[in-house]
Amino acid sequence: MGCCESSFLPETHPENGQTNQQQHAHHHQPPSGGPPDPATNETPPFSEFSFSVLKGATNNFSSDNIVSESGEKAPNLVYKGRLQNRKWIAVKKFTKMAWPDPKQFAEEAWGAGKLRHRRLANLIGYCCDEDERLLVAEYMPNDTLAKHLFHWENQTIEWAMRLRVASYIAEALDYCSSEGRPLYHDLNAYRVLFDEDGDPRLSCFGLMKNSRDGKSYSTNLAYTPPEYLRNGRVTPESVIYSFGTVLLDLLSGKHIPPSHALDMIRSKNINLLMDSHLEGNFSMEEATLVVGLASQCLQYEPRERPSMKDIVTTLAPLQTKPDVPSYVMLGISKEEEAPPTPQRPLSAMGDACLRMDLTAIHQILVMNHYKDDEGTNELSFQEWTQQMRDMLESRKRGDYAFRDKDFKTAIDCFSQFINVGTMVSPTVFARRSLCYLLCDQADAALRDAMQAQCVYPDWPTAFYMQSVALAKLDMHKDASDMLNEAAALEEKRQRGGKGS
Repeated sequence: MGCCESSFLPETHPENGQTNQQQHAHHHQPPSGGPPDPATNETPPFSEFSFSVLKGATNNFSSDNIVSESGEKAPNLVYKGRLQNRKWIAVKKFTKMAWPDPKQFAEEAWGAGKLRHRRLANLIGYCCDEDERLLVAEYMPNDTLAKHLFHWENQTIEWAMRLRVASYIAEALDYCSSEGRPLYHDLNAYRVLFDEDGDPRLSCFGLMKNSRDGKSYSTNLAYTPPEYLRNGRVTPESVIYSFGTVLLDLLSGKHIPPSHALDMIRSKNINLLMDSHLEGNFSMEEATLVVGLASQCLQYEPRERPSMKDIVTTLAPLQTKPDVPSYVMLGISKEEEAPPTPQRPLSAMGDACLRMDLTAIHQILVMNHYKDDEGTNELSFQEWTQQMRDMLESRKRGDYAFRDKDFKTAIDCFSQFINVGTMVSPTVFARRSLCYLLCDQADAALRDAMQAQCVYPDWPTAFYMQSVALAKLDMHKDASDMLNEAAALEEKRQRGGKGS
Protein backbone atom coordinates (compact mmCIF):
# COMPACT_ATOMS: atom_id res chain seq x y z
CA MET A 1 0.00 0.00 0.00
CA GLY A 2 1.52 3.31 -1.00
CA CYS A 3 4.99 3.89 -2.38
CA CYS A 4 7.36 4.36 0.50
CA GLU A 5 10.71 3.95 -1.22
CA SER A 6 12.43 3.02 -4.44
CA SER A 7 12.32 -0.64 -5.38
CA PHE A 8 15.50 -0.52 -7.42
CA LEU A 9 18.70 -1.96 -6.09
CA PRO A 10 22.08 -0.43 -6.90
CA GLU A 11 23.25 -1.13 -10.42
CA THR A 12 26.03 -3.71 -10.46
CA HIS A 13 27.53 -4.91 -13.70
CA PRO A 14 28.70 -8.54 -13.59
CA GLU A 15 31.78 -7.77 -15.67
CA ASN A 16 33.37 -5.61 -13.03
CA GLY A 17 31.32 -6.25 -9.89
CA GLN A 18 31.27 -2.53 -9.09
CA THR A 19 28.24 -0.81 -7.63
CA ASN A 20 27.22 2.47 -9.21
CA GLN A 21 25.33 3.79 -6.22
CA GLN A 22 25.15 3.16 -2.48
CA GLN A 23 22.86 0.56 -0.93
CA HIS A 24 19.49 1.77 0.33
CA ALA A 25 19.81 3.88 3.44
CA HIS A 26 17.86 3.38 6.66
CA HIS A 27 14.07 3.15 6.33
CA HIS A 28 13.57 6.75 7.42
CA GLN A 29 16.18 8.14 5.07
CA PRO A 30 15.62 8.62 1.35
CA PRO A 31 17.62 6.32 -0.95
CA SER A 32 20.88 7.92 -2.01
CA GLY A 33 19.79 8.23 -5.62
CA GLY A 34 16.12 8.83 -4.82
CA PRO A 35 13.26 6.92 -6.41
CA PRO A 36 12.98 6.66 -10.19
CA ASP A 37 11.56 9.89 -11.53
CA PRO A 38 7.81 9.30 -11.95
CA ALA A 39 7.49 12.52 -13.95
CA THR A 40 8.80 10.78 -17.06
CA ASN A 41 7.58 7.73 -18.91
CA GLU A 42 11.09 6.83 -19.95
CA THR A 43 12.27 3.28 -19.45
CA PRO A 44 14.42 3.12 -16.30
CA PRO A 45 18.03 1.96 -16.63
CA PHE A 46 18.67 -1.77 -16.47
CA SER A 47 19.50 -2.89 -12.93
CA GLU A 48 19.55 -5.78 -10.50
CA PHE A 49 16.53 -6.49 -8.30
CA SER A 50 16.44 -8.40 -5.04
CA PHE A 51 14.22 -11.47 -4.87
CA SER A 52 12.35 -9.97 -1.92
CA VAL A 53 11.38 -6.90 -3.98
CA LEU A 54 10.01 -9.05 -6.81
CA LYS A 55 8.28 -11.34 -4.33
CA GLY A 56 6.52 -8.32 -2.85
CA ALA A 57 5.67 -6.86 -6.26
CA THR A 58 3.95 -10.07 -7.39
CA ASN A 59 2.14 -10.76 -4.11
CA ASN A 60 4.46 -13.66 -3.31
CA PHE A 61 4.23 -14.89 -6.94
CA SER A 62 0.52 -15.43 -6.54
CA SER A 63 -1.20 -17.58 -9.14
CA ASP A 64 -3.63 -14.67 -9.55
CA ASN A 65 -0.74 -12.65 -11.00
CA ILE A 66 0.21 -15.14 -13.71
CA VAL A 67 -0.10 -13.65 -17.19
CA SER A 68 1.62 -16.43 -19.17
CA GLU A 69 -0.62 -17.67 -21.98
CA SER A 70 -0.44 -21.26 -20.69
CA GLY A 71 -1.10 -20.24 -17.08
CA GLU A 72 0.56 -22.42 -14.48
CA LYS A 73 1.35 -25.06 -17.12
CA ALA A 74 4.03 -22.88 -18.74
CA PRO A 75 7.60 -24.05 -17.99
CA ASN A 76 8.70 -20.50 -17.15
CA LEU A 77 5.91 -18.42 -15.66
CA VAL A 78 5.41 -14.72 -16.31
CA TYR A 79 3.81 -12.67 -13.53
CA LYS A 80 2.31 -9.23 -13.43
CA GLY A 81 3.69 -7.15 -10.57
CA ARG A 82 3.75 -3.64 -9.18
CA LEU A 83 6.77 -2.01 -7.61
CA GLN A 84 6.61 0.33 -4.65
CA ASN A 85 7.14 3.26 -7.03
CA ARG A 86 3.75 2.30 -8.60
CA LYS A 87 5.29 1.04 -11.84
CA TRP A 88 3.78 -2.13 -13.33
CA ILE A 89 6.24 -4.82 -14.39
CA ALA A 90 6.28 -8.27 -15.98
CA VAL A 91 8.46 -10.83 -14.18
CA LYS A 92 9.62 -14.01 -15.91
CA LYS A 93 10.52 -16.69 -13.36
CA PHE A 94 12.75 -19.43 -14.73
CA THR A 95 12.62 -22.99 -13.47
CA LYS A 96 15.19 -23.98 -10.86
CA MET A 97 18.67 -24.41 -12.29
CA ALA A 98 17.62 -23.37 -15.82
CA TRP A 99 20.72 -21.19 -15.68
CA PRO A 100 23.02 -22.83 -13.09
CA ASP A 101 25.82 -20.28 -13.52
CA PRO A 102 24.65 -16.93 -12.09
CA LYS A 103 27.42 -15.02 -13.86
CA GLN A 104 26.40 -16.43 -17.23
CA PHE A 105 22.75 -15.56 -16.61
CA ALA A 106 23.65 -12.05 -15.49
CA GLU A 107 25.84 -11.45 -18.54
CA GLU A 108 23.09 -12.67 -20.88
CA ALA A 109 20.55 -10.48 -19.10
CA TRP A 110 22.83 -7.43 -19.26
CA GLY A 111 23.38 -7.99 -22.97
CA ALA A 112 19.64 -7.92 -23.65
CA GLY A 113 19.04 -5.23 -21.04
CA LYS A 114 21.19 -2.70 -22.89
CA LEU A 115 18.63 -2.55 -25.70
CA ARG A 116 16.15 0.32 -25.60
CA HIS A 117 13.57 0.87 -28.34
CA ARG A 118 9.98 2.07 -28.55
CA ARG A 119 9.04 -1.12 -30.44
CA LEU A 120 10.32 -3.37 -27.62
CA ALA A 121 8.77 -4.27 -24.30
CA ASN A 122 12.15 -3.43 -22.77
CA LEU A 123 14.02 -5.36 -20.11
CA ILE A 124 14.50 -3.25 -16.99
CA GLY A 125 16.24 -5.73 -14.70
CA TYR A 126 17.06 -9.21 -13.50
CA CYS A 127 17.49 -11.19 -10.28
CA CYS A 128 20.19 -13.73 -9.46
CA ASP A 129 19.64 -14.32 -5.73
CA GLU A 130 20.95 -17.80 -4.84
CA ASP A 131 19.15 -20.29 -7.15
CA GLU A 132 16.56 -17.77 -8.35
CA ARG A 133 16.73 -16.55 -11.96
CA LEU A 134 14.25 -13.86 -13.01
CA LEU A 135 13.92 -11.24 -15.73
CA VAL A 136 11.97 -8.00 -15.25
CA ALA A 137 10.40 -6.12 -18.15
CA GLU A 138 7.96 -3.32 -18.89
CA TYR A 139 4.41 -4.55 -18.45
CA MET A 140 2.14 -4.46 -21.51
CA PRO A 141 -1.53 -4.30 -20.40
CA ASN A 142 -3.39 -5.09 -23.62
CA ASP A 143 -2.71 -8.79 -24.23
CA THR A 144 -0.87 -10.57 -27.03
CA LEU A 145 -1.26 -10.73 -30.78
CA ALA A 146 -2.36 -14.35 -30.35
CA LYS A 147 -5.22 -13.27 -28.10
CA HIS A 148 -6.38 -10.57 -30.53
CA LEU A 149 -6.00 -12.77 -33.62
CA PHE A 150 -7.10 -16.20 -32.44
CA HIS A 151 -9.27 -15.60 -29.35
CA TRP A 152 -10.90 -12.21 -29.90
CA GLU A 153 -14.27 -11.42 -28.37
CA ASN A 154 -15.63 -8.13 -29.73
CA GLN A 155 -13.90 -7.56 -33.04
CA THR A 156 -11.07 -8.94 -35.13
CA ILE A 157 -8.01 -6.82 -35.91
CA GLU A 158 -8.58 -4.65 -38.95
CA TRP A 159 -6.25 -4.93 -41.94
CA ALA A 160 -4.40 -1.63 -41.40
CA MET A 161 -3.60 -2.66 -37.82
CA ARG A 162 -2.24 -6.01 -38.98
CA LEU A 163 0.11 -4.17 -41.32
CA ARG A 164 1.17 -1.93 -38.44
CA VAL A 165 1.95 -4.97 -36.29
CA ALA A 166 4.11 -6.47 -39.05
CA SER A 167 5.97 -3.20 -39.59
CA TYR A 168 6.57 -2.44 -35.90
CA ILE A 169 7.84 -5.93 -35.09
CA ALA A 170 10.14 -5.85 -38.13
CA GLU A 171 11.49 -2.52 -36.85
CA ALA A 172 12.12 -4.06 -33.43
CA LEU A 173 13.98 -7.05 -34.89
CA ASP A 174 16.00 -4.82 -37.22
CA TYR A 175 17.01 -2.66 -34.25
CA CYS A 176 18.08 -5.71 -32.23
CA SER A 177 20.14 -6.93 -35.18
CA SER A 178 21.80 -3.53 -35.61
CA GLU A 179 22.76 -3.59 -31.92
CA GLY A 180 24.46 -6.97 -32.22
CA ARG A 181 21.54 -9.09 -30.95
CA PRO A 182 20.20 -10.67 -34.19
CA LEU A 183 18.99 -13.90 -32.54
CA TYR A 184 15.45 -14.06 -31.23
CA HIS A 185 14.18 -17.33 -29.78
CA ASP A 186 10.75 -18.75 -30.57
CA LEU A 187 9.26 -15.74 -32.34
CA ASN A 188 5.49 -16.19 -32.58
CA ALA A 189 2.21 -14.34 -32.03
CA TYR A 190 2.51 -14.77 -28.26
CA ARG A 191 5.70 -12.71 -28.28
CA VAL A 192 3.91 -9.66 -29.70
CA LEU A 193 2.38 -7.54 -26.93
CA PHE A 194 0.25 -4.40 -26.91
CA ASP A 195 1.09 -1.46 -24.67
CA GLU A 196 -1.22 1.04 -22.96
CA ASP A 197 -1.67 2.93 -26.25
CA GLY A 198 -2.45 -0.27 -28.15
CA ASP A 199 0.89 -0.11 -29.98
CA PRO A 200 2.44 -3.51 -30.75
CA ARG A 201 5.77 -4.28 -29.07
CA LEU A 202 8.11 -7.24 -29.24
CA SER A 203 8.68 -9.02 -25.94
CA CYS A 204 12.29 -8.77 -24.84
CA PHE A 205 12.04 -12.18 -23.14
CA GLY A 206 12.71 -13.84 -26.51
CA LEU A 207 16.19 -12.33 -26.58
CA MET A 208 17.24 -15.04 -24.09
CA LYS A 209 16.66 -18.80 -24.20
CA ASN A 210 14.51 -20.43 -21.55
CA SER A 211 17.59 -22.18 -20.20
CA ARG A 212 21.30 -22.31 -20.83
CA ASP A 213 21.11 -25.61 -22.72
CA GLY A 214 17.44 -25.52 -23.63
CA LYS A 215 15.68 -25.43 -26.97
CA SER A 216 15.23 -22.18 -28.83
CA TYR A 217 11.79 -23.22 -30.08
CA SER A 218 8.95 -24.54 -27.96
CA THR A 219 6.32 -24.50 -30.71
CA ASN A 220 5.14 -27.38 -32.88
CA LEU A 221 7.87 -28.70 -35.19
CA ALA A 222 5.71 -27.72 -38.17
CA TYR A 223 6.52 -24.06 -37.45
CA THR A 224 10.23 -24.51 -36.74
CA PRO A 225 12.88 -23.33 -39.23
CA PRO A 226 14.13 -26.34 -41.24
CA GLU A 227 17.80 -25.63 -40.47
CA TYR A 228 17.03 -25.73 -36.73
CA LEU A 229 15.59 -29.22 -37.20
CA ARG A 230 18.82 -30.21 -38.94
CA ASN A 231 21.43 -28.85 -36.55
CA GLY A 232 19.61 -27.36 -33.52
CA ARG A 233 21.13 -23.91 -34.04
CA VAL A 234 19.34 -20.57 -34.33
CA THR A 235 20.74 -18.14 -36.89
CA PRO A 236 19.61 -14.66 -37.97
CA GLU A 237 17.98 -16.35 -40.98
CA SER A 238 15.98 -18.57 -38.59
CA VAL A 239 14.46 -15.41 -37.13
CA ILE A 240 13.41 -14.33 -40.63
CA TYR A 241 11.66 -17.69 -41.09
CA SER A 242 9.79 -17.24 -37.80
CA PHE A 243 8.80 -13.73 -38.83
CA GLY A 244 7.29 -15.32 -41.94
CA THR A 245 5.08 -17.51 -39.73
CA VAL A 246 3.87 -14.37 -37.90
CA LEU A 247 3.01 -12.82 -41.29
CA LEU A 248 0.94 -15.94 -42.02
CA ASP A 249 -0.90 -15.47 -38.71
CA LEU A 250 -1.68 -11.86 -39.63
CA LEU A 251 -2.88 -12.82 -43.11
CA SER A 252 -5.00 -15.79 -42.15
CA GLY A 253 -6.12 -15.06 -38.58
CA LYS A 254 -5.17 -18.68 -37.89
CA HIS A 255 -2.00 -20.48 -36.87
CA ILE A 256 -1.54 -22.60 -39.96
CA PRO A 257 1.58 -24.66 -40.78
CA PRO A 258 3.92 -22.88 -43.22
CA SER A 259 3.98 -25.88 -45.59
CA HIS A 260 0.19 -25.75 -45.91
CA ALA A 261 0.25 -21.99 -46.47
CA LEU A 262 2.98 -22.26 -49.11
CA ASP A 263 0.84 -24.80 -51.02
CA MET A 264 -1.99 -22.26 -51.13
CA ILE A 265 0.40 -19.50 -52.21
CA ARG A 266 1.83 -21.63 -55.03
CA SER A 267 -1.68 -22.38 -56.26
CA LYS A 268 -2.36 -18.60 -56.38
CA ASN A 269 -5.25 -19.11 -53.98
CA ILE A 270 -4.67 -15.99 -51.89
CA ASN A 271 -8.35 -15.47 -51.04
CA LEU A 272 -8.42 -18.89 -49.42
CA LEU A 273 -5.45 -17.92 -47.27
CA MET A 274 -6.93 -14.59 -46.09
CA ASP A 275 -8.83 -14.29 -42.81
CA SER A 276 -12.56 -14.58 -43.55
CA HIS A 277 -13.32 -12.35 -40.54
CA LEU A 278 -11.88 -9.41 -42.47
CA GLU A 279 -14.93 -9.80 -44.72
CA GLY A 280 -12.97 -8.59 -47.73
CA ASN A 281 -11.99 -5.29 -46.07
CA PHE A 282 -8.40 -5.26 -47.28
CA SER A 283 -6.43 -4.20 -50.33
CA MET A 284 -5.72 -7.16 -52.60
CA GLU A 285 -2.59 -5.37 -53.83
CA GLU A 286 -1.28 -5.01 -50.27
CA ALA A 287 -2.27 -8.56 -49.37
CA THR A 288 -0.47 -9.91 -52.46
CA LEU A 289 2.68 -8.02 -51.46
CA VAL A 290 2.56 -9.36 -47.86
CA VAL A 291 1.88 -12.90 -49.10
CA GLY A 292 4.91 -12.61 -51.36
CA LEU A 293 7.02 -11.36 -48.47
CA ALA A 294 5.88 -14.23 -46.25
CA SER A 295 6.76 -16.68 -49.02
CA GLN A 296 10.28 -15.23 -49.25
CA CYS A 297 10.75 -15.43 -45.47
CA LEU A 298 9.70 -19.09 -45.49
CA GLN A 299 12.19 -20.22 -48.12
CA TYR A 300 13.79 -23.58 -47.27
CA GLU A 301 17.30 -22.31 -47.91
CA PRO A 302 18.30 -19.64 -45.34
CA ARG A 303 20.40 -17.68 -47.87
CA GLU A 304 17.31 -17.14 -50.05
CA ARG A 305 15.41 -15.28 -47.33
CA PRO A 306 15.38 -11.45 -47.24
CA SER A 307 17.23 -9.44 -44.60
CA MET A 308 15.27 -7.78 -41.82
CA LYS A 309 16.23 -4.38 -43.24
CA ASP A 310 14.69 -5.37 -46.57
CA ILE A 311 11.53 -6.47 -44.73
CA VAL A 312 11.27 -3.11 -42.97
CA THR A 313 11.67 -1.32 -46.30
CA THR A 314 8.94 -3.46 -47.90
CA LEU A 315 6.42 -2.94 -45.09
CA ALA A 316 6.95 0.80 -44.46
CA PRO A 317 4.96 2.05 -47.51
CA LEU A 318 1.96 -0.09 -46.48
CA GLN A 319 1.24 2.02 -43.40
CA THR A 320 -1.88 3.79 -44.70
CA LYS A 321 -3.35 5.12 -41.43
CA PRO A 322 -0.41 6.75 -39.63
CA ASP A 323 -2.61 9.28 -37.82
CA VAL A 324 -5.09 6.76 -36.39
CA PRO A 325 -4.08 5.64 -32.86
CA SER A 326 -3.46 1.93 -32.43
CA TYR A 327 -6.00 1.57 -29.62
CA VAL A 328 -8.71 2.82 -32.00
CA MET A 329 -7.76 0.30 -34.68
CA LEU A 330 -7.44 -2.42 -32.07
CA GLY A 331 -10.91 -1.65 -30.74
CA ILE A 332 -9.88 -1.13 -27.13
CA SER A 333 -10.59 1.79 -24.84
CA LYS A 334 -7.72 3.97 -23.72
CA GLU A 335 -7.37 4.73 -20.04
CA GLU A 336 -9.29 7.87 -19.15
CA GLU A 337 -7.22 10.92 -18.25
CA ALA A 338 -9.58 12.04 -15.49
CA PRO A 339 -9.63 9.98 -12.29
CA PRO A 340 -12.87 8.10 -11.61
CA THR A 341 -15.10 9.05 -8.71
CA PRO A 342 -13.62 7.69 -5.46
CA GLN A 343 -15.30 4.65 -4.00
CA ARG A 344 -15.53 6.11 -0.48
CA PRO A 345 -16.94 9.39 0.88
CA LEU A 346 -14.17 11.93 1.26
CA SER A 347 -13.20 14.16 4.17
CA ALA A 348 -12.40 17.85 3.67
CA MET A 349 -8.78 16.90 3.02
CA GLY A 350 -9.78 14.17 0.56
CA ASP A 351 -12.15 16.48 -1.28
CA ALA A 352 -9.47 19.18 -1.55
CA CYS A 353 -7.02 16.62 -2.96
CA LEU A 354 -9.57 15.32 -5.47
CA ARG A 355 -10.14 18.89 -6.67
CA MET A 356 -6.38 19.56 -6.47
CA ASP A 357 -7.23 22.69 -4.46
CA LEU A 358 -3.79 23.51 -3.06
CA THR A 359 -5.11 26.57 -1.17
CA ALA A 360 -7.62 24.41 0.72
CA ILE A 361 -4.92 21.80 1.45
CA HIS A 362 -2.70 24.57 2.81
CA GLN A 363 -5.44 25.79 5.16
CA ILE A 364 -6.07 22.24 6.46
CA LEU A 365 -2.37 21.58 7.12
CA VAL A 366 -2.05 24.91 8.97
CA MET A 367 -5.11 24.08 11.11
CA ASN A 368 -3.95 20.53 11.90
CA HIS A 369 -0.55 21.82 13.06
CA TYR A 370 1.57 18.90 14.44
CA LYS A 371 -1.07 16.79 16.20
CA ASP A 372 -0.32 13.76 14.00
CA ASP A 373 3.38 13.79 14.93
CA GLU A 374 2.71 12.50 18.45
CA GLY A 375 4.51 9.24 19.03
CA THR A 376 6.77 9.46 15.98
CA ASN A 377 9.73 10.70 18.09
CA GLU A 378 11.12 9.43 21.37
CA LEU A 379 13.86 11.81 22.49
CA SER A 380 16.11 11.37 25.53
CA PHE A 381 17.12 14.22 27.79
CA GLN A 382 20.64 14.11 26.35
CA GLU A 383 19.31 14.89 22.89
CA TRP A 384 18.01 18.31 23.96
CA THR A 385 21.25 20.03 22.96
CA GLN A 386 21.91 23.37 21.35
CA GLN A 387 21.76 21.57 17.99
CA MET A 388 18.29 20.37 18.91
CA ARG A 389 17.17 23.87 19.82
CA ASP A 390 18.58 25.22 16.56
CA MET A 391 16.77 22.51 14.63
CA LEU A 392 13.44 23.29 16.28
CA GLU A 393 14.05 26.96 15.59
CA SER A 394 14.48 26.20 11.86
CA ARG A 395 11.20 24.28 11.96
CA LYS A 396 9.49 27.21 13.66
CA ARG A 397 10.79 29.61 10.98
CA GLY A 398 9.52 27.17 8.36
CA ASP A 399 6.09 27.07 10.04
CA TYR A 400 5.87 30.88 10.03
CA ALA A 401 6.85 31.01 6.37
CA PHE A 402 4.38 28.23 5.57
CA ARG A 403 1.57 30.07 7.37
CA ASP A 404 2.44 33.30 5.54
CA LYS A 405 2.60 31.47 2.16
CA ASP A 406 6.29 32.20 1.66
CA PHE A 407 6.77 28.72 0.29
CA LYS A 408 10.36 29.01 -0.96
CA THR A 409 11.57 30.16 2.46
CA ALA A 410 9.51 27.37 4.05
CA ILE A 411 11.26 24.80 1.84
CA ASP A 412 14.69 26.11 2.94
CA CYS A 413 13.78 26.07 6.64
CA PHE A 414 12.09 22.68 6.57
CA SER A 415 15.12 21.30 4.68
CA GLN A 416 17.44 22.51 7.45
CA PHE A 417 15.25 20.70 9.98
CA ILE A 418 15.14 17.47 7.93
CA ASN A 419 18.84 17.42 7.09
CA VAL A 420 19.90 17.40 10.76
CA GLY A 421 18.10 14.05 11.05
CA THR A 422 17.71 13.96 14.84
CA MET A 423 13.93 14.18 14.64
CA VAL A 424 11.65 12.86 11.93
CA SER A 425 8.34 14.59 11.37
CA PRO A 426 5.69 13.38 8.93
CA THR A 427 4.03 16.80 9.14
CA VAL A 428 7.20 18.57 8.02
CA PHE A 429 7.45 16.24 5.02
CA ALA A 430 3.78 16.87 4.20
CA ARG A 431 4.19 20.63 4.52
CA ARG A 432 7.32 20.69 2.39
CA SER A 433 5.54 18.46 -0.13
CA LEU A 434 2.79 21.07 -0.50
CA CYS A 435 5.40 23.82 -0.80
CA TYR A 436 7.01 21.93 -3.67
CA LEU A 437 3.61 21.53 -5.36
CA LEU A 438 3.00 25.27 -5.09
CA CYS A 439 6.45 25.85 -6.62
CA ASP A 440 5.70 23.50 -9.54
CA GLN A 441 8.09 20.76 -8.36
CA ALA A 442 5.74 17.79 -8.40
CA ASP A 443 8.49 15.14 -8.45
CA ALA A 444 10.05 16.53 -5.25
CA ALA A 445 6.57 16.80 -3.73
CA LEU A 446 5.94 13.11 -4.43
CA ARG A 447 9.23 12.12 -2.77
CA ASP A 448 8.35 14.07 0.38
CA ALA A 449 4.87 12.56 0.52
CA MET A 450 6.43 9.11 0.20
CA GLN A 451 8.84 9.92 3.05
CA ALA A 452 5.93 11.05 5.21
CA GLN A 453 4.43 7.60 4.66
CA CYS A 454 7.74 5.97 5.63
CA VAL A 455 7.71 7.81 8.96
CA TYR A 456 4.00 7.21 9.58
CA PRO A 457 2.87 4.27 7.39
CA ASP A 458 -0.89 4.56 8.07
CA TRP A 459 -1.19 8.35 7.94
CA PRO A 460 -3.95 9.36 5.49
CA THR A 461 -2.37 12.78 4.85
CA ALA A 462 0.75 11.12 3.40
CA PHE A 463 -1.42 9.21 0.92
CA TYR A 464 -3.50 12.29 0.12
CA MET A 465 -0.37 14.29 -0.69
CA GLN A 466 0.92 11.46 -2.90
CA SER A 467 -2.38 11.47 -4.80
CA VAL A 468 -2.09 15.19 -5.57
CA ALA A 469 1.56 14.88 -6.65
CA LEU A 470 0.76 11.89 -8.88
CA ALA A 471 -2.11 13.81 -10.49
CA LYS A 472 0.23 16.74 -11.13
CA LEU A 473 2.56 14.28 -12.87
CA ASP A 474 -0.34 13.13 -15.09
CA MET A 475 -0.37 9.69 -13.43
CA HIS A 476 -4.13 9.88 -12.97
CA LYS A 477 -4.91 6.21 -12.44
CA ASP A 478 -2.25 5.96 -9.71
CA ALA A 479 -3.50 9.22 -8.20
CA SER A 480 -7.03 7.83 -8.01
CA ASP A 481 -5.80 4.59 -6.42
CA MET A 482 -3.83 6.56 -3.85
CA LEU A 483 -6.82 8.78 -3.06
CA ASN A 484 -8.93 5.70 -2.39
CA GLU A 485 -6.21 4.25 -0.14
CA ALA A 486 -6.12 7.51 1.82
CA ALA A 487 -9.90 7.55 2.18
CA ALA A 488 -9.89 3.92 3.37
CA LEU A 489 -7.22 4.70 6.00
CA GLU A 490 -9.16 7.74 7.16
CA GLU A 491 -12.35 5.69 7.44
CA LYS A 492 -10.46 3.03 9.43
CA ARG A 493 -9.11 5.67 11.84
CA GLN A 494 -12.54 7.17 12.37
CA ARG A 495 -14.02 3.76 13.13
CA GLY A 496 -11.27 3.30 15.68
CA GLY A 497 -12.22 6.58 17.35
CA LYS A 498 -9.01 8.39 16.49
CA GLY A 499 -9.21 11.84 14.97
CA SER A 500 -7.92 12.40 11.46
